[in-house]
Amino acid sequence: MELNTVINRFGGRCIVGILTALVISMPAAAQVSNGEAVSGLKEALTRGAEVAVSQLGKTDGFLGNDKVRIPLPGALEDAAEMMKKFGAGKQADQLVETLNRAAEAAVVEAKPLLVKAVKEMSVKDAQGILSGGDDAATQYFKRSTSEPLAKKFLPIVKKATAKVQLADKYNQFAGKAAKFHLIDAKDANLDDYVTRKALDGLYLIIAEQEKAIRKDPIGTGSKVIGKVFGSLLK
Repeated sequence: MELNTVINRFGGRCIVGILTALVISMPAAAQVSNGEAVSGLKEALTRGAEVAVSQLGKTDGFLGNDKVRIPLPGALEDAAEMMKKFGAGKQADQLVETLNRAAEAAVVEAKPLLVKAVKEMSVKDAQGILSGGDDAATQYFKRSTSEPLAKKFLPIVKKATAKVQLADKYNQFAGKAAKFHLIDAKDANLDDYVTRKALDGLYLIIAEQEKAIRKDPIGTGSKVIGKVFGSLLK
């Protein structure tokens, strides 16, 4: 019996019932207990979040990773390239470095809220994660943590940009650029832009971790994750 069939059959019943059905559908050698299934799911989510934070919340976590490196938005990126051509490349590079250092400092604060989201996971959320695709857990994290993380990140980003008196100058220039549609209006505030990009980068790395765990649960080194998610692959 496939997992989706089990989930649909049991609908809104408690997670214990869902996991019981999952266990029954497995071969005897692969069966896991309800406690193991719950533990494995939560451990996998927590592990993916912790790895993502550790990768990004360090020097060059954003700046040194092309997947999440934060550029200047829209026409400002083009302006930075022009600055380099006219010998002002150092200033342009410092500007980009400031944005990414702010994101690296902010993302460290994500771990407690991500772990809290795992602990508060509802039955419906668990169903979606168990029956969903490679990024089902990541989508759960987005729904449950985007708003509180943005509030947590923003003052840290503001502090970082304020040190180099960057935000006000950027906002004046970007505000004018937005009026002429040279950049997206939502990017006209520097601190908001960096905060959003920091969140995007965090969820991207969490998604990568989730996909890796689903693909190779044994490789995590955790017996319970290997047993639970290994069974889902069968």
